[in-house]
Amino acid sequence: MTAGNGSGAAARRSEQRRRILIASGSILAVIVIIVVFIVVKATSSPSASAAKASTNSPAGSALAAVVTKVTTVPASTLNAVADGGGSVATTPITISGKTLTSGGKPEMLFMGAEYCPYCAAERWAMIVALSRFGTFSGLATMHSASANGTGQAEPYPDTPTWTFVHATYSSPYLTFTPVEMETNIPDPSTGGYTTLQTPTKAQLALIDKYDAAPYISSADAGAIPFVDFGNKYMIVGASYSPQVLSGLSWSTIATDLHHPNSAVATGVDGTANYITAAICAMTGNQPASACTPTVKALEIQL
Repeated sequence: MTAGNGSGAAARRSEQRRRILIASGSILAVIVIIVVFIVVKATSSPSASAAKASTNSPAGSALAAVVTKVTTVPASTLNAVADGGGSVATTPITISGKTLTSGGKPEMLFMGAEYCPYCAAERWAMIVALSRFGTFSGLATMHSASANGTGQAEPYPDTPTWTFVHATYSSPYLTFTPVEMETNIPDPSTGGYTTLQTPTKAQLALIDKYDAAPYISSADAGAIPFVDFGNKYMIVGASYSPQVLSGLSWSTIATDLHHPNSAVATGVDGTANYITAAICAMTGNQPASACTPTVKALEIQL
């Protein structure tokens, strides 16, 4: 699958497990090897989140502060941003089909990959929007990839973002189902990235049906991120340019989300408002705290 707005590296799958052989030797050598193995496993991000860790990712109380800022952008700020003033290049597309549900609620399906810079940008907006309808836990930070398994550079390398791989989401209004298909760890054996989460047949059927002509150009078929809003609307590719986030820390981005005139806010919050509008169409405009007059005005435009 192609990552991005019709451009970007092709997503490739491969095995991600490696066998570790420990040679026999003296008792001291065995102890040293075991100690080294434990240290590597404890500090290796694939064992924790399957994503290559960033050396400047927030942790502890700093991470908690960033999560709080991202998940509590005030309605007043979002209303002030409205449609983003031209910063949102791609808005949800109308699709039709049997209503997509899960657990008795309308379902929002996200299919992306940790290496993908366009997915990286879209996650910020999804978290802002979804936090108006429910609660996240277990969000973890990461960067998109800088180069694939052949050493080919990715567009918008090292975009700061989040991963949904160990996150959970709870809402009385909808079900959010994220699928992170590949890691951001290059795999030289395939030239791509290691496999992370495998979509179900039903999920693949949706991306095959909607992430293709006539809904989008055949040249862009299979692009990610792919977001399906209950089979009512979809987003393919990033809604705004990942360049907006380039070189910024998670803390800076989170803070800028609360300043409606910032480039981050017009891009991320503007996109979040369109995502909120698509979700409101799924939930019958509930709750009113999320489906504001500003959001309803965008909903009419979808």
